[in-house]
Amino acid sequence: MPEQQLRQPQKIFNMATSWNKKERENKKREARKKKEEKRQERKKNADKGKSLDDMMAFLDEDGNLTTVRPDNTVKREVKLEDIEIGVPRKVEDPEEKIRKGVVSYFNSGKGFGFIEDHENGRRLFVHQSSADLMLQEGLEVFFESERGPKGYTAVHVSGSKPQEIQ
Repeated sequence: MPEQQLRQPQKIFNMATSWNKKERENKKREARKKKEEKRQERKKNADKGKSLDDMMAFLDEDGNLTTVRPDNTVKREVKLEDIEIGVPRKVEDPEEKIRKGVVSYFNSGKGFGFIEDHENGRRLFVHQSSADLMLQEGLEVFFESERGPKGYTAVHVSGSKPQEIQ
């Protein structure tokens, strides 16, 4: 009697294992069947695709994409000097470089602070050594901005607008 009790759990385990195995096989069979159906569907619809002319896209004279073939009989004369490759260089006006702002924070003990630009609202770092006056919070100043290692910094800070930048 005790031997039969030991064998019954063994049989249940084997039945569970075989059921899981059958379930996995059924899932694999279903997946293969779906894959084959999709392949047959693609094969059936392959001849319904667009022709090469339907897939072509063209550029018009303004550089816009279009499906209409351009008219090659109309030509426009372009001078070699008018062609610019890349982005044209921006000519900076010295007056544009001078900005106006307010000292929003200044630590007189350490000699640095921040200026808030009136034009774009950006805060720029400023050091006392780049100013020709004593900086303090709330003071309106004129300055130039330069790219520093940690962002933009204010340089050539003064209390009045300089007449000429050198």
